[in-house]
This record gives sequence, structure tokens and C-alpha cells, in this order.
Amino acid sequence: MSFTSLQFLFFLPLVFSLYWMLRRSVRWQNLLLVVASYVFYGWWDWRFLGLIALTTAASFASGLLLESYEGHERRRRWITSSNIALNLGILALFKYYNFFADNFAALLLALGLHADLPTLRLILPVGISFYTFQALSYTIDVHRRQLRATRDAVAFFAYISFFPQLVAGPIERATHLLPQMLRARTFKYEAAVDGLRQMLWGFAKKMLVADSCALAVDIIWQSPAEQSALVLAVGAVLFSIQIYGDFSGYSDIAVGCARLFGIQLMQNFRTPYFATSVRDFWRRWHISLMTWLRDYVYIPLGGNRCSPLRHTLNTLTTFLLSGLWHGAAWTYVLWGLYHGVLVSIEKALNSKLSARLLVAHSSLRVLRTPNYSKLYTLNSTLLTFPLVTFGWILFRAPDLSSFCAYASGLTHLSTLAAFSTLTMGKTALLWSAALMVIEWLQRHRTHALDLPACGILRLRAVRWTIYYALLALLLFCHADAHNFIYFQF
Repeated sequence: MSFTSLQFLFFLPLVFSLYWMLRRSVRWQNLLLVVASYVFYGWWDWRFLGLIALTTAASFASGLLLESYEGHERRRRWITSSNIALNLGILALFKYYNFFADNFAALLLALGLHADLPTLRLILPVGISFYTFQALSYTIDVHRRQLRATRDAVAFFAYISFFPQLVAGPIERATHLLPQMLRARTFKYEAAVDGLRQMLWGFAKKMLVADSCALAVDIIWQSPAEQSALVLAVGAVLFSIQIYGDFSGYSDIAVGCARLFGIQLMQNFRTPYFATSVRDFWRRWHISLMTWLRDYVYIPLGGNRCSPLRHTLNTLTTFLLSGLWHGAAWTYVLWGLYHGVLVSIEKALNSKLSARLLVAHSSLRVLRTPNYSKLYTLNSTLLTFPLVTFGWILFRAPDLSSFCAYASGLTHLSTLAAFSTLTMGKTALLWSAALMVIEWLQRHRTHALDLPACGILRLRAVRWTIYYALLALLLFCHADAHNFIYFQF
């Protein structure tokens, strides 16, 4: 079931009503969440339910075993390793087996050997990467003694399968979400109303902006060799906006929906396209994934408390895994490495220039003026966005040859195909510009419809006019529906 489907329009009010009718019993509320979440997830394919149930049961059991063997470190390591191997093994089988099998066979063929490896015809379960990482965080945190193992199976199943963030995040930590499942929750009117506002903004980013951009982007990618450099450049920018509107729109809907049930999810985006460096971009984009990789991969590898070479390898490894997490294709792997290289270069340059800038800052008065700081921020943002956008071309490309064709087309400045032929591209650009302006104006708020109580916005009639106008645009001006991009991950 998708957030933008007609079924969800009936599903959510029904679950919401039943949930608060059971407010006297948190256990019954959790049981309802589990049933509702399994209905929500099984709507795509009921066969997916077996995998998420296995992942949940194995992780729940691992927590109990870890506590029962307190003081037996060898057995605890074996339990943790076994559960990690099971969960990653399921993920690898469904998501990566054919990729590695095909590339291994190609390698053997290049060496003059022949291997006829079997290909598995498996359907990739929706959101498997999200709930697998969520389950792993529980086992690892219990192993590290950062969290006590829960004995409430219903609450744990609700933690793993909570439907608002089940298929596309945010990837919640057990230390944050599981305690909320274990304690009583009370209905808070203001939180619920603000959750609805955040959901409305999420739907707007998805249905007005992202889906409009998708129409133009899909047409451009059908025949990139026939497009001019200008069209290809605009197409790259539109995909940058599309994937942001799509994914951050989903996150806004998920976070807002969770607030209807008295549950707080983490913020997954923080105006990433206003970042002043690639490092800053990754502090703002898909925050739940990058903090997960930081805490469970980057820091255990040594982080930055090691030699410069080892530090660079740790950074590249983390970003490579980020790319591989997104999909079983060389485009995703290279996309991850591309960002890892950019971040490593930035770190190296910053370490060399920091001392010089410190001296200049203390000696040159102009560097301490507000106007200079604003100009520096603007220039940094204008440099970062093209770097990130170029990476999105690699992310969007179906294969490496398509990426090379698209990238080479950006250099053909002599061709002048008219972008006006793509009439929907104009609409996409207008929606994109509106999104960026609104997000800039509201960059210090939790979401764009968290309107400040000042000026004309203090008037209730004005605020409700904005909400109803946005709702009318959703009903009458939305583009053709596209699936959320991150469903495939």
C-alpha cells in the first residue's frame, strides 16, 4: 500500500480511530499497529510478510539470548554474529545474489574460464534494506549494552514493522523508537494537527514537485543522445529536485503520520541543497542512513582517530557501502565512491587551509563582516549543488554506458535543441523553484507548513487559506503518479 493510494485514504483514518479507542492498553495498541503494519506491507505481496517476520523473530530472540549469557563474551559475540549473518544473508540473497553471481561469472570468463552460475528469479521485497538495518541496530545495541533486551514481543514487532516508516524510512534506532513502543502514549491535539500539516507538505513535495519533474526526466532519459547539453543539464537538475521531493516528501508523510499515533520519528532531511560542502550535504540528506553507517561502520573501523591513509580508507568504505545499500549495480557503487572521494578531498583541503584561514581571519577585517560570510556561504552552496547533481546522473543511469552517454552529452555545447518542446518541463521548473524558495524561507522550521505566528500569518484565516489552497492544488494540479523512488531499496 502506498501513501498516495486511494486505499491509504481509508486505511489511515480507520487505524487511527481504532488505535485511540484502545488508549487504555498500550499492548493492545501495539498489537493493532502490528496487524495494521502487516496489512499495509502485505498489500504489495503477502509473501513479503514471511521475511519481515523471520527478521523480527530472529532479532528478538537474539536480544533475549544476549541477556541470558551476560558475562559470557564469547557466546555473546557468537549470538550477535549469527544474527547479523542471518539478516545480511537474507538481504544479500534477495538483493545482491544475481549481481555478484553475474560479475563473478564475467570475471571468470575474462580469465578464460567458464562458469554457468544459476540465476535466481526472486522478487525484491519492498523496503528490505530499511527494516534489516533497523533490526540490526537492536542486536548491536544490546550487544554493546547500550540497550536492555525487551521481553515484550508485541512491542518489538511493532518497532520493526511500524507502517509509516516501514518501507522507506527513516531508519529508526532501537534506542529511540523501541522505548516509545513500550510506554503508554497519550493523544496530543497540537502534535496531531502539526503532523497533518507535515503530511500535507510531504504530499505536496511528492505529488506536485517530484511527479512533475519525473515526467520531464523520464522523457529526457529515453533518448539522452538526442538531447542538447542544455536539456541534459536541466534534466539533471530536475532529477535532483525529483529525488529530493520524492524521498523527503515520503519522510515528511511518515514523520507526520507517526505523530498522529503519539510517536516521534527522527528528522531525515534538513534542507540538503543549501549545504555548503559535500560533507555538509551528507549531514542533511538521508540522515538516518548516514548516522547508522557512521555509528556501526565508520567509527568501528577507526573513524578519524587513525592515520590519514586509514581515515581516507574508512571514509571510502563507508560511502561504498552507502552506494551498495541503495542497489545491486555498479552505478550505485560508483556513486557511493564518487561521494567518498569528494568528502576525502574536502577533508584534505580543509586540514591544509584551516591554519591559513585562521591567520587571514585574524588579520583581515573583511573576513569578519556579515556580508563576507553570506557571500562565502552562497559561493559554497553554488559549488556544492552541481557536484551533488552530477552524482545524481550516475544514480539515475540504468547502467554505466547510459551514464557515459549522458555525461558526454553535457559537453556538446554546439547542439541547441529547444527545451520548449518538453512542455511539462516548464511546469516542473516552476514547481522546483517554488519548492526551493519556500524551503529557504522556512529553513529554520521543522517543516515548511510550520508557519511562524507573526505578521499576517498570525491570522487563523490566512493559515487555513494556505492549507486549503495547497490541498486544492493536490486535488486538481497533481502530476501523474509515480512510485516512491526509495521503495526499490
